[in-house]
Amino acid sequence: MRDHDWMKARFLGITELSQTPPVAVVVDVMRAFTVAAWAFAQGAEKIVLAESLDEALTLKARHPDWVALKDGPPAPGFDTVNSPGLLRSVDLGGRTVVQKTTAGTVGALAVKEAPLVLCAGFVVAEATARLLRTRECDSVTFVITGEDGHADEDLACAQYIARRATEPGTDAAEFLRRAGESRAAAELREGVRQGVHPDDVALCLELDRFPFAMVATQEDPLMVLRPCTVPALTDQASI
Repeated sequence: MRDHDWMKARFLGITELSQTPPVAVVVDVMRAFTVAAWAFAQGAEKIVLAESLDEALTLKARHPDWVALKDGPPAPGFDTVNSPGLLRSVDLGGRTVVQKTTAGTVGALAVKEAPLVLCAGFVVAEATARLLRTRECDSVTFVITGEDGHADEDLACAQYIARRATEPGTDAAEFLRRAGESRAAAELREGVRQGVHPDDVALCLELDRFPFAMVATQEDPLMVLRPCTVPALTDQASI
């Protein structure tokens, strides 16, 4: 393992992205990329990140077997909403999911030209950090998608992944505490947001629930997210 200063990390909101980064980790804890991870766990083959609600509906109309989901309350044309608590009971075996959210999908599409784009939340934090270590990424831009780049649950997760990539013994407790006390967590608990399951916050704070990272690539003309299993490194054996 190299010295812990080997990776330069930047933390930017979507509107602060002025150039295409070499590596982008797009973070949306509550709830886009927690939902994406659950979709893969429920058997989805891939997730298409839609530019707009209209594009999501167009793709759904073109591919009736695809599963379309969005933020907020249920809506005509969409199969489900952006809630891990609701999605965990849906069988997605072999299906393609079309996802359009307020922040997460927007952040991923904002860096679609980057050579490596990862989408992350706490549920895939270690696998994401491990992939950054495996690729020896020396410059990583973490895109904080919520609240115009100020969402503390996303920043806490991004900072944890960055630390974990360079210092594999980093403890998650403080980062998870910040996320649990964030405005997004409060709004989900209090029912301010629609399309919410009571377990959503707890599910978003499940550290390393899934063993894969999530890599987004351009498959013209679409931006497609897929799970990526990252082998454990020998230097993690005692962690």
